[in-house]
Amino acid sequence: MEFALMVPLVAVLMLAVVQVGLVVHTRVMLTHAVRSGVRVAAVGGDDTAVGHAVIGAGGLVPEFTEVEVTRGADTVTVEVRYREPMRVPVISGLVDAVDLEAVARMRREDR
Repeated sequence: MEFALMVPLVAVLMLAVVQVGLVVHTRVMLTHAVRSGVRVAAVGGDDTAVGHAVIGAGGLVPEFTEVEVTRGADTVTVEVRYREPMRVPVISGLVDAVDLEAVARMRREDR
């Protein structure tokens, strides 16, 4: 009797752990992607090239990705916002998506 009551709870908790792992993985990939994008921007790449570098390096879905490039006198900043959809079925019924953000700044090398 107690086992039958606990199995669904334990299953949902295990699925939640899997989903958290997927979000953490995406966060790490987002950090890598924004660093790749700021490297391209630092050497003079245009905004389109930066966007391609971000999406290519992170394996991100373009429809869920926003890339913002800010060029200062000496530095360039790339900010990426990504909406990570929940991929585990039970968890996606509770939470639709998580918004992730990463920022990187680098000295300009195109001058």
